[in-house]
Amino acid sequence: MTTFALRTASPAKTKAEAVVVGVLPGGTLAPGGEDVAAAYGRKLSGLLATIGAAGKPGEVTKVPTGGTIGSPLLVLVGLGAEVDPASVRRAAGNAARAVTNAASVALALPADSPELLRAVVEGYRLGGYSFTAYKSKPGTPTTPAEVVVLTPAARRSEIVEALTPAQVLVDAVAAARDWVNTPPADLTPPAFADSIAAAVKEANKHLPAGGARIRVTVLDEVRLAELGCGGILAVGAGSAAPPRLVELTYQPKDAVAHIALVGKGITFDSGGLWIKPAGSMATMKEDMAGAAAVVQATIAAARLGLPVRISVFAALAENMIGDSAMRPGDVLTTYDGTTVEVSNTDAEGRLVLADALGRAVARKPDTIIDIATLTGHMVLALGDKMAGVMGDDDIVAEVLAAGVKAGEDAWPMPLPASMDERIRSSRIADLAQYDGIRWGGGLFAGAFLREFTGGLPWGHLDIAGPTFNKGGPSGHLATGATGYGVATLVELLRARSEVTAPADAASSAPA
Repeated sequence: MTTFALRTASPAKTKAEAVVVGVLPGGTLAPGGEDVAAAYGRKLSGLLATIGAAGKPGEVTKVPTGGTIGSPLLVLVGLGAEVDPASVRRAAGNAARAVTNAASVALALPADSPELLRAVVEGYRLGGYSFTAYKSKPGTPTTPAEVVVLTPAARRSEIVEALTPAQVLVDAVAAARDWVNTPPADLTPPAFADSIAAAVKEANKHLPAGGARIRVTVLDEVRLAELGCGGILAVGAGSAAPPRLVELTYQPKDAVAHIALVGKGITFDSGGLWIKPAGSMATMKEDMAGAAAVVQATIAAARLGLPVRISVFAALAENMIGDSAMRPGDVLTTYDGTTVEVSNTDAEGRLVLADALGRAVARKPDTIIDIATLTGHMVLALGDKMAGVMGDDDIVAEVLAAGVKAGEDAWPMPLPASMDERIRSSRIADLAQYDGIRWGGGLFAGAFLREFTGGLPWGHLDIAGPTFNKGGPSGHLATGATGYGVATLVELLRARSEVTAPADAASSAPA
């Protein structure tokens, strides 16, 4: 278990086995590395040029110090031209993978503000993440026993207070990654529901004293049938593992807002009778990442004691081929009574979300946010590093602002009026689940979901691209699950928690 500490010590004098400093373009060290630059003096620019340390993002160079500074190893990480939380988070993540054999590490990266301090801690811990649960011989630990963040601001209260939220967020993101990385045979809907309940039970043991606890309700296939959740039941009908709807409630007494979070939890997506090509099916254990994100964001919010009421709906099903699997041409009825004609069994996410959104509307929240690995169309539009955001303009703006602070890339997408005609193109049901038109499929899916939001303020995140990194590690992102969405949701909840009632509301209240 790695411990983190804050110190004002000089990075040139630290005895840690490795000291990490940032490099800027032009051959200078970033803020935090001034004492190291002074120790090397005029030799520094020549050294950086010789080893090719140009300050480019992603660049990592290790240099034996030969006694020039107190640490035996100097790790130089490129920051790029901008010193901001995003570049610092990325550099810290790269550094974590460069010092896997060090017992102690000192991070002398820019950390003189709460935002930068959080970026250092988040980046380093997430960059060093690995999933070893299924290794028969995990080997020796690759994370240091102690990490010290060196900053002249280490004793300032706002810097000290930023350390715990950073650790809480990393715990949540790492837990979401673990769930997404788990083989689908071991995380069926019932198993995932059990794991969520266990995670909440454990989290409730460590919440702030006197704070609200998270309550869990798991709806099985019998209860789902009683409630009329035809979308979840239809998607899960072809699997031997029945579906679940997991509902969480976090309700602090001083709540200033009520947010409903809805997550898609398809634990494996074969495509159903519209079976996917083999290459497209290989990573479909990731299709429950939305559910993982809403649960872990709620746990983080509770651990931080945020004064926001949160209602969570994680719709869990496995989309498989079986003798009871839904068929193209079937008509199902969702929780709110809407009938839907099914045309494509591989467009299953919108069906489970329809029921979950209906359940969320019944709680009458101020805002509904849903998050889902929903469409390949969004990946075609935005690539595999960026989420698409749709919904009401003010909610979209709020989500995008939260994403910027969280370091998660997202882009606004439209919901044109032409989509209304397309989603109503069924001749036998209220809505068409899919219309076969190749263009704008991600927008069609968003317009379909909007029908189940009850007119409440709503935002939709399509995270099909950034939720799973199929390439090598980069910055704070490991190979495999990224935990995308957890940080954005926590940042959004944090922002909502800071909203206070208008001044005139207090004056008009009865005495």
